[in-house]
Amino acid sequence: MLANVNFWEINVKGTDPGNHEHSKCVISVCVVLYCYSSGIPNLNNRNMKLKNIALFFLSAVVLSVFGCKKESNGSGNTTAVEDRVKDTAWSYAKDLYLWDDHLPFTFNARSYADPDAIMKALRPYSIEPGFADPVDRWSFAIKKSEWDDVSAGISGDLGLGIFFMSENDLRVSYVEPASPAAAAGIERSWRILSVNGNTTINTSDAVVSRISTALFNSTSAGFTFEKPDGTAVDITLVAATYQDEPIILDTIYSDGGSKTGYFVFNSFLGNVDNIKTRLGNIFDKFASAGINDMIVDLRYNGGGYVELQNELANYLVPSAGNSGVMLEEKFNDHYSAFFDTTINYQKKGTLNLNRIFFIITKNTASASELLINSLKPYMEVKLIGRASHGKPVGYFNIGVGDWYIFPVSFRSVNKNGEGNYFNGLQPDAIVDDGLDRPWGDVNENCLASALYYIGHGAFSRISPRVQQDTRLESGNDVLDVKRFKGAVRNLKI
Repeated sequence: MLANVNFWEINVKGTDPGNHEHSKCVISVCVVLYCYSSGIPNLNNRNMKLKNIALFFLSAVVLSVFGCKKESNGSGNTTAVEDRVKDTAWSYAKDLYLWDDHLPFTFNARSYADPDAIMKALRPYSIEPGFADPVDRWSFAIKKSEWDDVSAGISGDLGLGIFFMSENDLRVSYVEPASPAAAAGIERSWRILSVNGNTTINTSDAVVSRISTALFNSTSAGFTFEKPDGTAVDITLVAATYQDEPIILDTIYSDGGSKTGYFVFNSFLGNVDNIKTRLGNIFDKFASAGINDMIVDLRYNGGGYVELQNELANYLVPSAGNSGVMLEEKFNDHYSAFFDTTINYQKKGTLNLNRIFFIITKNTASASELLINSLKPYMEVKLIGRASHGKPVGYFNIGVGDWYIFPVSFRSVNKNGEGNYFNGLQPDAIVDDGLDRPWGDVNENCLASALYYIGHGAFSRISPRVQQDTRLESGNDVLDVKRFKGAVRNLKI
């Protein structure tokens, strides 16, 4: 009977730490061993990459057997379960990591606190030609229950983002429409004068840490805000669970006979079907209005599902780009033959523009950068703001016990083979984020600069500061640390 077993369809038992069926574990190992050693289905005669995959899964199963055996004795040893989860996390990572050839042969996964610490320990080995320092800043792990919320765009906090406009000027950068902050009437551009009664507001490490804790790690916090009209208001916010809204604003600006479509897209995470429907409605509206230009605001968009990036790219690409290469995803040498993927454009909608404007900042990451890079070979792309985050790589979630691990596993390039923008996509016009203006205000720095170019052929409001102040930038990095940054592909291992 074993001769009829397909290696690729074997249901391996015991890989979940909660599985106590030791006998099933042993059966699974016997099946895999038999298939591999006897050549069924002819594994010994296939290429070395396939053998590596077989050995990889075999090692994971063997690990699970020993773990099952420990638990089957009724020891209830929590440490044994945790160790097996760590071992399995490392087994996956060392095989799938994009820079796997730099990983050490000796690595004690059990010396780390949890799978997240193991994933972060990979980062120093991400050696990329042309870059002096390791490039990976993103490999991580997260409990499955937490990822379920993050990926679905469900948050449980106060519902507002904040950034420093200058060393002592802290502003509301965005408000989630369904959040406690929105219910309290708070809007982008409001200045924060105090947090929990403390009026010391500056970019020092201690102050930023205190503010970040109040905003992201507290069940409630009190603020004093200064509104645009100069009046002050005290508001206490209580954290709650709510659904994020990726599309903050969409509108059309008219200037003489020219019409410009503008929309603010904050995330590629959430309910995929709902977001696709929203995008379809927006682009129907833009096409019906006969817009001549498009401004896409990605300044706080840290990325998300590659599938949604593909959807948006298909609406934005000119008709001439239909069926052309949108992007290529490239894995390490072990898995390139199995997982490397080329995605072609499948044009959606009737909008047919020859140029596009993107507003970007250091918070623009991953799937957002992928969108920009994918369109560059097909149309004139103008970038306004600051250099983007610099994440031309992605991953997919791999279940290990009650964790998902995300080792960086593939890089993305466009039709011309262009990628590797680990230093970020560089703007055509360096313009400061207009944090003192609400969304869609034609006098907001970045939007005003794009609109001026459309009308006059040149950018306005160019920043006199080529580089951001180091303290200002580091403070804003801390205040943005909670936002997900990644390009997530749907791929099952």
